Amino acid sequence: MKKMLLVLGLLPMLSMAQMSNKKDNNKKVKVAAENTIADAFTVSGTITGFPDNTTIELMNPNTGAPEASSKIVNGKFTLTGKMTAPDFRVLVVNSQPPYFNIFLDNSAVKISASKENFEGAEISGSRSHDDFVAFNKIAQPYEQLFADPGSMTEANISKAGKEMEAFISQHPDSYITPLAIYRYHQITSDGDKLESMYNQLPAPIQQASIGAYLATLIKENKKFPIGKPMPDFSQADADGKMVSLSSLRGKYVLVDFWASWCGPCRQENPNIVATYNKYKDKNFTVLGVSLDKSKEPWLQAINADGLTWMHVSDLKGWNNEVAQRFEIFSIPQSILLDPAGNIVGKNLRGPALEAKLATLIK
Repeated sequence: MKKMLLVLGLLPMLSMAQMSNKKDNNKKVKVAAENTIADAFTVSGTITGFPDNTTIELMNPNTGAPEASSKIVNGKFTLTGKMTAPDFRVLVVNSQPPYFNIFLDNSAVKISASKENFEGAEISGSRSHDDFVAFNKIAQPYEQLFADPGSMTEANISKAGKEMEAFISQHPDSYITPLAIYRYHQITSDGDKLESMYNQLPAPIQQASIGAYLATLIKENKKFPIGKPMPDFSQADADGKMVSLSSLRGKYVLVDFWASWCGPCRQENPNIVATYNKYKDKNFTVLGVSLDKSKEPWLQAINADGLTWMHVSDLKGWNNEVAQRFEIFSIPQSILLDPAGNIVGKNLRGPALEAKLATLIK
């Protein structure tokens, strides 16, 4: 469901998030608990334009699995269930587009929609969704900035950052606030501010899906902080020759962790190829670190995808010694270094890598 991926934009799948918060703050717990006014939810309303007995489902966008299902009869429907914490859900009719997103809590939610304007549904009854709508109004002018931080001026970045900070300040106990914090970090890369904002969240919000993802970002930022050097490493290329990261010092280097069997990696490769071809004569290169186990598919993928830069691997799969050293537990992952070997960007995918290089290489 492609539309589901638009819920959080560039935010990765939250099912991979780790819960690392261990704070105990009874006052904050009580405040956050007031966000959910019941112990279950009811989503009901009217949707015109569909025949009787059309299936309507409430889907979890992280898993793609339905969590509640019903039938539309005389244009009306009711879905019931329970949320452990407010979170994104997607309303789907007949398992096909169009869809629309709800930030759902344990409330009595009312929906009014039509087949012709399904995505423009009117939704009421959920404080969490009201906060989501309010945040979207603020964030909508900056959609291009979130997708491509290099596409806007410093003035616009500063303005967007202030808008995010204002929302965070005005909604201290909202389950949408972690999304605003994520967007702030996305455009500023300010790891210290990210952690400071996260620490102000009530414990239940820290532990909910988006808050837990922020905890993961904080942990990653501490592991590979922006502005600090990436430790040197060496690994063999396809001919058995040892290649060190430090041998590329003096260039902008994208250290790309990938594998021939990794579908998302292969999908991202054309973007890296396009950026490499544009900047390879401007002091930029790529070092591919493969988590393959067999040499033949590794080399076949390099050839098929046109990856004409340097590649290394010890052919140990997930036990690749470089990947283990840097705690790479999912791919694709990438780290962008400046000519001095300092980290200037991480996981810049799609147009984001080219946009970042455009700000660095004049």
